[in-house]
Amino acid sequence: MEATEKSVQVENVLIAHQLLKDVVKHTPLEKDDFLSKKYDCTVYLKREDLQHVRSFKLRGAFYKIKTIEETARESGVVCASAGNHAQGVAFACAHLGIHAHIFMPTTTPNQKIEQVRMFGRDYVEIILAGDTFDASSKAAQEFCEAENHIFIHPFDDLDVIAGQGTVAVEIMNDIEEPIDYIFGSIGGGGLISGVSTYIKNLSPKSQIIGVEPAGAASMKAALAEHHPVELPKIDKFVDGAAVQCAGELTSKICEQLVDDIVVVPEGKVCTSILELYNKQAIVAEPAGALSVSALDYYKDQIKGKAVVCIISGGNNDIGRMQEIKEKSLIHEGLLYYFIVSFPQRAGALRQFLTEVLGPNDDITTFEYTKKNNKESGPALVGIELKHPGDYNALLARFKSNGFDYMEVNNDSTLFTLLV
Repeated sequence: MEATEKSVQVENVLIAHQLLKDVVKHTPLEKDDFLSKKYDCTVYLKREDLQHVRSFKLRGAFYKIKTIEETARESGVVCASAGNHAQGVAFACAHLGIHAHIFMPTTTPNQKIEQVRMFGRDYVEIILAGDTFDASSKAAQEFCEAENHIFIHPFDDLDVIAGQGTVAVEIMNDIEEPIDYIFGSIGGGGLISGVSTYIKNLSPKSQIIGVEPAGAASMKAALAEHHPVELPKIDKFVDGAAVQCAGELTSKICEQLVDDIVVVPEGKVCTSILELYNKQAIVAEPAGALSVSALDYYKDQIKGKAVVCIISGGNNDIGRMQEIKEKSLIHEGLLYYFIVSFPQRAGALRQFLTEVLGPNDDITTFEYTKKNNKESGPALVGIELKHPGDYNALLARFKSNGFDYMEVNNDSTLFTLLV
């Protein structure tokens, strides 16, 4: 990429690496046998989930604050974050003795809020504002201007991008073969911008693949329009990458250096989270699993190749695991919800269990309210299948046994209200 006053160069990333090498953890680059066998290639996982704050965000936050240390100590800093950037800022501020006001969306998992408090100690005040990162960021910037503090942007900042790029320095130092593909998550674009800046200068033939959640593909939209685009609404499930508008700086870098962006459904991300946990004992947050979830979309291209997936974070709230499992099952075509009209007569439920359910089907939800003086009563029924191909046979048994039904999965409004 041509040098301009608004671009990051390899030299910037190397300077950041030198400053951070005694502060951040040099995280492992591990060959993953399970994924390598599954995709018939060599897959390495860059384990940023093992970073001090369980996320790569420490790198950019610490480097940015360190470059303005004296000024920041006098005026204090402000940031907005769904969690990981906040933890990085909190860690840096406690380490450097700088006070910070950290704005987080009201929807942020409690686990991330508590982590910010732990890392920031007495140097951090947490303010919950807005339902999305973008709303929280707006409140933070207004507060910052009113109080004359310094705003630490989570991604659209040259020093932050350079700091995130140190992930790539470690990858290149550790790997013993040429890299064919690197997959990395995209929220605002700071990580993939820093990584692509360094990798493309040292290894121009390496393909950089960014990965976004389908419900918040703001970088994909920015590249299509050649400028940042504010999405009308986003799905906040992949909270570490749920950004409504990609960065100005990051979108320019991505347009020049990122080879492709894969958009992955949230349910597919959940399948990857469960697979990483069950097969490799890796606890990845939704944004952290994005890179691995994209491999299915590149399975033909990566055969026989050397592939690096950046596990960008591991701040997953254990309380979300049931929701993650449910989203995965729905995406895989194994879990369906129905509103079933049950005849109010003796034996109707027994008939449903013996005649409608298949031998491998399982009821996960059953909510029924008897209606007096009615011929039938509705019930919300969740059914988990053994194989996706069992679905059509289930519907056929509904009809042949005379049970009227409505499939809730196909109605997004109804699904949101009932499930």
